[in-house]
Amino acid sequence: MLSYVIRRVLLMIPTLFFVALITFVLAHSAPGSPFDKNENRPLPEKTIERLNRLYGIDQPIQVQFALYLNNLVHLDLGSSLVKDRTVADIIGSEFPVSAQLGVQALLLALAVSLPLGVISALKQNTGVDYASLLFATIGTTIPSFVIAIFAIWIFGVYLNWVPFLGWGRGCGPLPSCDWKRMILPTIILSLGAMAFLTRITRASMLEAVRQDYVRTARSKGLREQVVIVGHVVKNAMIPVATIVGPATAGLITGSFIIETMFSIPGLGRDFVLSINRRDYPLIMGVYMLYATLIVIANLTVDIVYAWLDPRIKLSK
Repeated sequence: MLSYVIRRVLLMIPTLFFVALITFVLAHSAPGSPFDKNENRPLPEKTIERLNRLYGIDQPIQVQFALYLNNLVHLDLGSSLVKDRTVADIIGSEFPVSAQLGVQALLLALAVSLPLGVISALKQNTGVDYASLLFATIGTTIPSFVIAIFAIWIFGVYLNWVPFLGWGRGCGPLPSCDWKRMILPTIILSLGAMAFLTRITRASMLEAVRQDYVRTARSKGLREQVVIVGHVVKNAMIPVATIVGPATAGLITGSFIIETMFSIPGLGRDFVLSINRRDYPLIMGVYMLYATLIVIANLTVDIVYAWLDPRIKLSK
């Protein structure tokens, strides 16, 4: 196990290198520069040239990439070309907000989808099963911004049950957080993952319950609860774990739509805006963060595989 983890950690280096290379080339291949995006008050051409020269954007792309790698090795993500802040400062202040929102949405999705998917499979072709399938279909087909609009209007405006703008002062680990502001964005963000995980859990349960080892366990006289919990559910969670790993990285790095609609100062909104503004250092910083989280999530999923199914040998 330890040798496997060490090898996977070492493989992170070439993986992150190619992610950085591809992202860097694609970001710099787009026409224009970060300094010619203000259409109302465009900068003079000579000023843009001086700024490009100051930040090294006028150099060949291979030289820029080499300089970026050198800074990255020294954990220097650079400074934003649009904001008067370093990329590390932006990520450090906004990522915790996005991460907290994403973790809350993930925990809510797991708390609802796993039991619902299991019950739906065990009660196949019943009212519970049809209701869960209807929920899963609606959750995966209706865009989150449409659900958010109706949720804001009904629960925030018409019924006035919860506030829906901002994240609240002190939100996070501090006890003074205005937790009511978290309710709507957390629920809306979790719905897509909740619906998809419900379908995956149900399908995995239906496949696992028909396996030979389940019939063998029942023929031995084991109680139905022992068969379901000890054999069916545990093996059915392997495909679910595959989805949860990357989904976690996607949720905690921020959602542009949810953060924009609910005025949440998270990383997702700034990342999308940085692409439009050609803010290369911020684009690279967020991409490298996301890639690192994906690699860690995949490693965690492989370790969970071995726990769920001892037949999987990580050393191979």
